[in-house]
Amino acid sequence: MTITLTFQSGTDPDIAQVQVQNKLQLAMPLLPQEVQQQGIGVEKSSSSFLLVAGFVSDNKSLSQDDISDYVASNVKDAISRTSGVGDVQLFGAQYAMRIWLDSNAMNKYQLTPLDVINQLKTQNNQIAAGQLGGTPSIPGQQLNASIIAQTRLKSPEEFGRVTLKVNPDGSMVHLKDVARIELGGENYNMVTKINGQAATGLGIKLATGANALDTAAAIKSKLAQLQPFFPQGLRVVYPYDTTPFVKISIHEVVKTLFEAIILVFLVMYLFLQNLRATLIPTIAVPVVLLGTFAILAAFGFSINTLTMFGMVLAIGLLVDDAIVVVENVERVMVEDKLPPKEATQKSMEQIQGALVGIAMVLSAVFIPMAFFGGSTGAIYRQFSLTIVSAMALSVLVALILTPALCATLLKPVSGDHHEKKGGFFGWFNALFDRSVDHYSNSVSGILRKTGRYLLVYLIIVGGMAVLFLRLPTSFLPEEDQGVFMTMVQLPAGATQMRTQKVLDQVQDYYLTKEKANVESVFTVNGFSFSGQGQNSGIAFVSLKPWEERPGKENGVGAIVSRATKAFSQIKDGLVFPFKPTRYY
Repeated sequence: MTITLTFQSGTDPDIAQVQVQNKLQLAMPLLPQEVQQQGIGVEKSSSSFLLVAGFVSDNKSLSQDDISDYVASNVKDAISRTSGVGDVQLFGAQYAMRIWLDSNAMNKYQLTPLDVINQLKTQNNQIAAGQLGGTPSIPGQQLNASIIAQTRLKSPEEFGRVTLKVNPDGSMVHLKDVARIELGGENYNMVTKINGQAATGLGIKLATGANALDTAAAIKSKLAQLQPFFPQGLRVVYPYDTTPFVKISIHEVVKTLFEAIILVFLVMYLFLQNLRATLIPTIAVPVVLLGTFAILAAFGFSINTLTMFGMVLAIGLLVDDAIVVVENVERVMVEDKLPPKEATQKSMEQIQGALVGIAMVLSAVFIPMAFFGGSTGAIYRQFSLTIVSAMALSVLVALILTPALCATLLKPVSGDHHEKKGGFFGWFNALFDRSVDHYSNSVSGILRKTGRYLLVYLIIVGGMAVLFLRLPTSFLPEEDQGVFMTMVQLPAGATQMRTQKVLDQVQDYYLTKEKANVESVFTVNGFSFSGQGQNSGIAFVSLKPWEERPGKENGVGAIVSRATKAFSQIKDGLVFPFKPTRYY
């Protein structure tokens, strides 16, 4: 049995874990003796799976029980101890000695199940047999050794010889007389398959505050270390893994970051048309980004999709301050015919207040996001602080580094240096001047008919409000993570056989109708996020790489939509696909 506690955002998970353990210690005396003997564990983990490690055998001699017992005995604990792992769910069971009591025989010998349990506890117990040559020893004793007695029962035959009762005539009733004894699974609550082949699996959840990529890499490294010791034919697969999407997301954002830097340089050069002037704002970019990384490290943040998106957005904002400085220095040099150093001094006297004001306005927009509560605050806090940090540093660079670069790198220019250019820049300048003239004429026309255009503006504002109210809302945008899950829920009282039939239908649909998109289907009969039981099941669906699924119709949203429509025809239970939680 599992009880899940959800705390408010910002709660220290370590303190919460200690407090829960303290409360459990107070309640422990009130619990049944069996529960106290088994113990109660408190673990901090996320609510969704980071990945599922599946174990399947190419050796037909290994049954699902064999695989499950090996994984439970030799793999699960090793994965549980891996840094960053919060909880490990075994989809299977260990071996156990199964004792099937015969009610007729029990009645014949006047025995109850409690009698059997008591005798098993008494006769299947580890006994300290003492020592050889223990103190006080006899004179001349030369050897001291502990005596280990093999009193634990190991085989069905040994369990069968357990004495349950001695009759008045001296005859004995053994366990084998009233029960069928065999080595089997500890329970048969779960049936797992990978693409229809018998298997078992470990559902691994991330510890609170742990890094998803580092944890997944550590898990795969540990399993690779254990692989040589697996039984012949046993191999590990990953039918559900959320980390490839995180990796490719960060890769795409990093690529976008470099593209943004290149585009910013090209646009600045297009308008400034001076390589020296263009280099000054470009130099400010890596300086500001380096400082932003340092601030993120000081706050304990990581490089993730949110912080990287914040930096991409900040690229366009942070060069604005440097461009303002460079443009104004050039203007002062042209209008006042001053050398670069004196022009820079005069320029900074004019615009330093405006630069600080710009930073304060933008900070006033983004800083409140850092204080949002709940899940929204947890998600966007890093995004907000990334932008604010970059903006604050860009102002410092514009006030300190950029003026020094202007005084050092810029050269005096004439007022008509743009008009003298030929070729592409001459054509661009002429086109831009015409655009400015058209813009000026348009603004003049609007100012002459303010009433009419004010009405147009009000219509635009009204249209914006209508669209804002009509557009659908969601907590986070939907994205193709390459994996999703399908829950199966049958009516209460449904048997495992009925649930398996529905799971087989789900599996067959994905492996036939969506064959071009689906890589593997890992089904678990007896487990779901809504509870465990014979009427519950879940399917973990792993899709093929994104490059093999081009087009929107092959995205996870379209696949889930088609599957939902197809599964609505299943009358035996409720089947609904859904996309997993995203790790940022």
